[in-house]
Amino acid sequence: MRVGIIGLGLMGGSLGLALKRTKLVSRVVGIDHNLTHCEEALALGLVHEIVSFEEIKECDMIFLAIPVEAIISTLQELTSVSSTTTIVDLGSTKNKILQAVPKPIRSNFVAAHPMTGTEKFGPSAAIEGLYQGAVVVLCDFDNSGDIHKERAIGVFSHIGMKIVFMDPIAHDKHAAFISHLPHALSYALANSVMGQEDPKSILLLAGGGFKDMSRIAKSSPQMWSEIFMQNRDNLLQSIDLFEKELMKAKTMIENEDWDALSTWMGNATTLHKIL
Repeated sequence: MRVGIIGLGLMGGSLGLALKRTKLVSRVVGIDHNLTHCEEALALGLVHEIVSFEEIKECDMIFLAIPVEAIISTLQELTSVSSTTTIVDLGSTKNKILQAVPKPIRSNFVAAHPMTGTEKFGPSAAIEGLYQGAVVVLCDFDNSGDIHKERAIGVFSHIGMKIVFMDPIAHDKHAAFISHLPHALSYALANSVMGQEDPKSILLLAGGGFKDMSRIAKSSPQMWSEIFMQNRDNLLQSIDLFEKELMKAKTMIENEDWDALSTWMGNATTLHKIL
């Protein structure tokens, strides 16, 4: 099977490395709008070859590893692919992407969200084994054609992923809390510190906790602003609920209600029993 990857950054590049190790795939080709990324991807061995967009359309399977708005626009340019060509997106939102899939290629399309990644981006961020052991969520799977279902399950299974099926609306709501809200908080924390008169003095004292919480603020602003835009309503709801919890803490601290604060903190630690 010949596989094409559109977008050769962290997700696409890591996928290329994973696919090159499987017996299902004979050749991995790619394309990226950034010519430097194309050169880097070749030099790093992320794909066998850089090809044109028209050549990508001739592949048996096409992965869209690009920002969510670009996924929507690129799908409009793939309406002429063969009925046997499988198209898989790797976007962090699902409902708006599914709504935008052109009808002629809906059966070709598989909506997927690999629950993995890092704060780094670009071809040099690609990691061998990024997908191994991670969950991939497949949405609205019943509306994908049988051959495309089989291919998607086969490929994701072969690169070591755990497959979960979910309604796209439910996916976007859950993703807002477990993925999108943490990014918003990390950006807010970073900006809070940088807004101080002397951020360097604060950063000299920064320990592991601050570094852990601010790490994902290094993520691509273009990619994440588009995710926030597509999942706006769910993200706003998650921010509202977070604000309420933060205000609870503020009120307890203002009132010096230390016993209640300790109980509130204890309730939060039970999350790790689930994780």
